[in-house]
Amino acid sequence: MDTAVNSKAALKGAEFLVKDASPADVFIPEDFSEEQLMIKEMAETFIAREVTPVLDRLDKLEEGLMPSLLDKAGEQGLLGAAFPEELGGLGKDFITATLINEALGAGHSFSVAMAAHTGIGSLPILYFGTEAQKQKYIPKLASGEMKGAYALTEPNSGSDALSAKTTAKLSADGKHYILNGQKIWITNSGFADVFTVFAKVDGEQFTAFIVEKGTPGFTLGPEEHKMGIKGSSTRQIYFQDAEIPAENVLGQIGKGHLIAFNILNIGRLKLCAAALGGAKGSLDITISYAKTREQFKQPIANFGAIKHKLAEMAIRIWACETALYRTSQLIDQQEHELLAAGKAFNEALLGAAEEYAVECAMLKVNGSEVLDFVVDEGVQIHGGNGFSDEYVISKAYRDSRINRIFEGTNEINRLLTLDMTLKRAMKGKIDLMTPAMSVQKELMSIPDFGNDDESAFAAEKKLIANMKKAILLTAGAAAQKLMMKLESEQEILMNIADMAIETFVSESALLRLIKLTEQKGESATSLQADMVRTYLNDAADRVHKSGRDAINGFAEGDEQRMMLLGLKRFTKTAPFNTKDARRRIADKLISDGKYTF
Repeated sequence: MDTAVNSKAALKGAEFLVKDASPADVFIPEDFSEEQLMIKEMAETFIAREVTPVLDRLDKLEEGLMPSLLDKAGEQGLLGAAFPEELGGLGKDFITATLINEALGAGHSFSVAMAAHTGIGSLPILYFGTEAQKQKYIPKLASGEMKGAYALTEPNSGSDALSAKTTAKLSADGKHYILNGQKIWITNSGFADVFTVFAKVDGEQFTAFIVEKGTPGFTLGPEEHKMGIKGSSTRQIYFQDAEIPAENVLGQIGKGHLIAFNILNIGRLKLCAAALGGAKGSLDITISYAKTREQFKQPIANFGAIKHKLAEMAIRIWACETALYRTSQLIDQQEHELLAAGKAFNEALLGAAEEYAVECAMLKVNGSEVLDFVVDEGVQIHGGNGFSDEYVISKAYRDSRINRIFEGTNEINRLLTLDMTLKRAMKGKIDLMTPAMSVQKELMSIPDFGNDDESAFAAEKKLIANMKKAILLTAGAAAQKLMMKLESEQEILMNIADMAIETFVSESALLRLIKLTEQKGESATSLQADMVRTYLNDAADRVHKSGRDAINGFAEGDEQRMMLLGLKRFTKTAPFNTKDARRRIADKLISDGKYTF
């Protein structure tokens, strides 16, 4: 099924910084097909019927419960949706697979186990395995007959994955690799049947191996006692002269980093999808609570302070969702283009995800932080009850926290956002220099504060264009001033990454609004307009602060003053009554009793 809207004008990775996208070319959630919506409903029903009633039992790590849920999900095709039909999957497109991740995201610990199985637990074999390896494992992983896990992290190698100490040495007869070492924080380890394990051949060549449960010399530690996602099986694993068949090398010797990092690109986007599903679920239970909890002889949902919170939760969810599916379509389109060019299945999707690695990193940060914001405000609206285990929002609060650490910490992903963007520029994949020089020239000219464009959303379009200029101004000057020292100025890099994330999400939200308005008219999209204008109003302030902190970190004197004036010009917004806009949004949420945007 081809869900691409229009591949002619698709922007390449990180090109959003220097090129505009047409609303007609952007995929939005309102573009989902009937089939996609049916699949989403099936996944949501699965969570409601099979997972939500047993959340407490899952948290107690009831023996066999999580594997049985994965078995049931496999029977419904939810585990193998994105796997090729010839390998036992359903062969669904990337957008549909993302939608399933979102729908299952409200399943707390189950969502983590499922995502680990279908993502990092299976994809390394699907994308890098030999034909024999794929035939042996993928059909069973797709059905749930086998459960997958991924073993990369070690006690002294987290973000610095390549510093792993686990070793692999070829046996004298050449038939086995002898593994020795330790892995920690391995999701699904308590029940997984097959593990993708990373080790250094001869202590040097970082390599992936397929390791089966029951291999002599391969043992598990006890279950970890975690702050959240308590129902997710997390154990340390140990290798003591474990013999792994030589044919279980995954990919090429010394090329394990290609597997680790490419799989993470997809994993970051999928984590955003799951976080989005969790955020929607948490908002729904919070709305329900606010409508029924009475204080001062009326529901607390009537109070402006609560309406502000509910609306802001919805606004951030809507904006995050928009950026997620915009990127999903870009990856889907690129995959189709690479397949049409003769690339193999695995090369096509990996290549597409690599193309948009910058966007995947930004989504991971945004999605995890939107979820954290939503559950935090959810607890606040629940008041003292939010601190009680009897209310699901307390579980959501604890379960959320890991997402800012999973799949590369948010700090690492912020640093990667700018690092990968600059590398794309150095390789000639995007032209940052020309527009950056243009912005510098504009700073030296007399500013034009007029806006003769009276077309729909002209002011919003101009603001997005100016936010991009703010990024180019700040990043360009930092690169010129600091040169090779820039990579060690992590605070500045993270400031600029925050500017980029805010701008990408803001632009995505505006594009969705414009497309919706063109389809349905202004009166039918007035609340979406409230959401976008409120988000843009606040995003401009956040971009201004991040830019100011960055500029103050490397510039001084006249240069600093000029840049700060330029930054202020580029983040200027027209007055907008966000209070009333949020009240209108909240009234819709309260009337519907749940998030329905």
